[in-house]
Amino acid sequence: MRVLVTGASGRLGRVVLPRLRDDGFVVRAASRQRRADPEWVTLDLATGRGLAEAVDGVDAVLHLASAPNAGRRTRAVDVVGTRRLAVAAGEAGVGHLVYVSIVGVDRVPLGYYRHKLAAEEVVRSGPVPWSVLRATQFPEFLDELLRTVSRWGPVIGDRALLAQPVDPGEVAGRLVGMLGAGPSYAVEDFGGPQVLRFDEAVRAWRTARRSRRPLLPVRIPGRLGRALRAGALTTTVTPTGTRTWADHLADTYGGTGGK
Repeated sequence: MRVLVTGASGRLGRVVLPRLRDDGFVVRAASRQRRADPEWVTLDLATGRGLAEAVDGVDAVLHLASAPNAGRRTRAVDVVGTRRLAVAAGEAGVGHLVYVSIVGVDRVPLGYYRHKLAAEEVVRSGPVPWSVLRATQFPEFLDELLRTVSRWGPVIGDRALLAQPVDPGEVAGRLVGMLGAGPSYAVEDFGGPQVLRFDEAVRAWRTARRSRRPLLPVRIPGRLGRALRAGALTTTVTPTGTRTWADHLADTYGGTGGK
């Protein structure tokens, strides 16, 4: 089976490409940047440049490309670009479109999440048989967030916010399985093995980094805060991944600690 992977140079794309090849898929990787590798094609979903060539002759599309928090470009890529992709894939006779979304897109009042939810609807109503996988947050995202909010002093955040980090390698494995199984016409959740409060995640992060930076609790107000504290970023669906936040911290920081 020949598979087009959009957003192939992103965090999940870099993990899923070798998994697909190891499982016998013929991979055509796509990104905005031109590569010398003949297995890569140049594709800009915001303009449609390279789209016809990208979908030509493929059996399935794994759609990872996204432009989070990029202003007007987010809608241009995530909604309009997904519509372009679905139409072009339908015209090319593609048999399966797998779209990667986020757990909570239907519950978290953020602009980016609304765009992802709209893209899901584009896929579901489009001409290509489909499957959607909603994943919880990657531990790398939480790690980067904690680094950012603690850059100038204490770790700032809502201690009661709930998160469920999932390893991108395990998400990649689930996506490979979905491609092999064929279209499900369903939206599936996939999360990590543990639901953590923000203060629990911070405590483990501080220990791994040997950091003395305290947590400065700041309650997120309004609908957004209520949704995040109620678990809008988590799922009760099983099976889940197996790698924990502690596993990520051990792999990232080992026993050397950080600053």
